[in-house]
Amino acid sequence: MLRFSFYILLLAGIWSCADAPEPDPVMEVKPTGNASLIRNPVADASAAPADTSAVARMTFEENEFQFGEVKEGAIVRHTFRFTNTGRTPLLITDARSTCGCTVPSYPEQPIAPGASGTVEVVFNTAHKYGRQRKPVTLTANTYPSMTTIYVDGTVINE
Repeated sequence: MLRFSFYILLLAGIWSCADAPEPDPVMEVKPTGNASLIRNPVADASAAPADTSAVARMTFEENEFQFGEVKEGAIVRHTFRFTNTGRTPLLITDARSTCGCTVPSYPEQPIAPGASGTVEVVFNTAHKYGRQRKPVTLTANTYPSMTTIYVDGTVINE
């Protein structure tokens, strides 16, 4: 009986492999729109030291905003100002925080070299207590590709 079960399982395995569909062919995706701005010419870490002088640069007036002490439930807003000090248009592709209480907004259009822009960060202190340091990580066509800014302060319960 054991031998018969073995042959049944072997045949079932062969039949299931024979009916497996062929994988879809890989298609090359061509960049459109601003996609060429997103490519980072210094992204290959295995290459020799790269020339970063031709990439966009995001230079902030301040990387951190100290909001001091606020009562729990307050909404803290701050606008971070930056300048593209690089030689190519700056394109921010993403902005994320570590929790839903901190919401960033950023320009979706490219920022020309020498031009300025802003990133607004809104921090909702509801259900937060004590010292709070909330990072916002921006992804852009810069080197390195991620830049982090912070809102920092203390939430008190009165």
